[in-house]
Amino acid sequence: MNDIKIWVNGEPDVVEKDSTLLELSKRYQEKFKQKILVAKIDGRYKELFHHIRYSCQIEFCDLNDTFANRIYVNGLILLANYACKSLFGNRFALKVLHSIDKGIYIETSRAITKEELMDVKVKMNQLISQALPIEKVNVSRMDAIEYFKNIHNDSKVKLLNYTTNTYITLYKLGNMYEYLYSMMPVSTDAFTDFDLTYVTETGFVLQFPTPYMEKIEPYQEHKQMFEVFEEYRSWKELMSLDNVADLNKKVSTGKIADIIRIDEVLQSNRLLQLAKQIHSRKDELKIVLLSGPSSSGKTTTCRKLAMYLESFGLHPKTISMDDYFRDNKDSIIRPDGKPDYECLEAIDLNLFDEQISKLLKGEEVLTPTFNFLLGMKEFKNHMKLESNDILMIEGIHGLNPKILTNIPANKKYKVYLSPLIELNIDNLTRISTTDNRLLRRLVRDNRTRGHGVDYTLASWQSVREGEEKYIFPCQDYADYTFNTALSYEIGVLKTYAEPLLYSVPVDSPYYDEAKRLIDMLQFFLPIPSEDIPDDSILREFIGRSCFHD
Repeated sequence: MNDIKIWVNGEPDVVEKDSTLLELSKRYQEKFKQKILVAKIDGRYKELFHHIRYSCQIEFCDLNDTFANRIYVNGLILLANYACKSLFGNRFALKVLHSIDKGIYIETSRAITKEELMDVKVKMNQLISQALPIEKVNVSRMDAIEYFKNIHNDSKVKLLNYTTNTYITLYKLGNMYEYLYSMMPVSTDAFTDFDLTYVTETGFVLQFPTPYMEKIEPYQEHKQMFEVFEEYRSWKELMSLDNVADLNKKVSTGKIADIIRIDEVLQSNRLLQLAKQIHSRKDELKIVLLSGPSSSGKTTTCRKLAMYLESFGLHPKTISMDDYFRDNKDSIIRPDGKPDYECLEAIDLNLFDEQISKLLKGEEVLTPTFNFLLGMKEFKNHMKLESNDILMIEGIHGLNPKILTNIPANKKYKVYLSPLIELNIDNLTRISTTDNRLLRRLVRDNRTRGHGVDYTLASWQSVREGEEKYIFPCQDYADYTFNTALSYEIGVLKTYAEPLLYSVPVDSPYYDEAKRLIDMLQFFLPIPSEDIPDDSILREFIGRSCFHD
């Protein structure tokens, strides 16, 4: 027997050489609340198929790990697809569209009833109880194209035509092969919890636990968010863009400049409509509150919206809620000993409410600017509102109902901003808005602050936790949701982000995340930036914005 000394989640252990991670995981499963999905070997994520061949550090991960959770979700999509084809035949297709209320909205190729969706859920649970293996298979790209042609999966065929890999990895479940650009669990019994909610006759929501929400909560309808996604879809149809392959075709046929111009005009028109709505209520509205997650393009959107409002005779005056942070000596302290700038209590709400109230009464106030180097507010700016002035307040807590409670609702207009992209890699693989924002942030942090990829990825988890706690729960309080996504932008961001991502060394704890983003970007043809106007939201991240540079 050839034993290898290993360390598992910090504890010494011995395992026989060539044992799989799956075999080893059974010793440790009882220490986890959820099923073990994946493991790290010396900091690198590996599927449980992987064989242990040398002494190493092993860390098992369940779905509370962000990377493992993504594997869980992609595996659930594979399972749902297999269940649907088992019930309704191979021509029945799913199209994974976008995230919604801690879940994913999925469209069906034909109308289904609530009873049929329940049948899908029952079938998925049956497959889970059977603990069917999910097998990993390496095949030539041309063989894969031929297979997907035979089963009429046109979205896969179009995408693989733009891929240069000689071999690709497929996953086999039953008699079905799929290509999901992700690691997978080793068996269907990994899926311990999920739910399906009927939304329309051609769409349902797949829900699952997340690192931020262990228990699946009842689905809540987000009508405004659905309307924004529907509008974005109509834009895509106007431009003949359904997936990445369609975008690549525009690039390869020299039509991408037209797509950029159309996309920018459509977005500017929608911002103009927002300005018209605000102007139509100018006699009562005194405050516009804007909020959204990191890298949503809030700065450019605020500047452009202010410009449109000025063209209607209004005079916007801007306030950032960040300038009302408590001084560090009075701040909320995080477990790591640093000031917490994410929570609502980080804001000096008494001062904020008092000054906004005085401004609305026509009084002059001395507003603060927060000095992050000194960790304190500095009062230097005199502000007073005149008859046609309107306040534009930007901050992550802008939609929180606990702020400005003493000001009547009819005097406030709340706007939620986010890049709500709905451009798929193929029918089963979406591009998440989170990844879109992360690419924006990587590029901007490097360009404006000199931060490397490691720095941005290291801070991203805490940023996401803050969004889950303080921004997303308040999005339904918005009077208007503005989509800051541009259908062409990831092709542009690729040219800036890809070299940065390749700089992450193999021994970095963020290597796997960098590689995941590289793998996603490989499907996009690069798009040059010269046709992007200087007032574009994208310029906020890639540079040469007329509002910033």
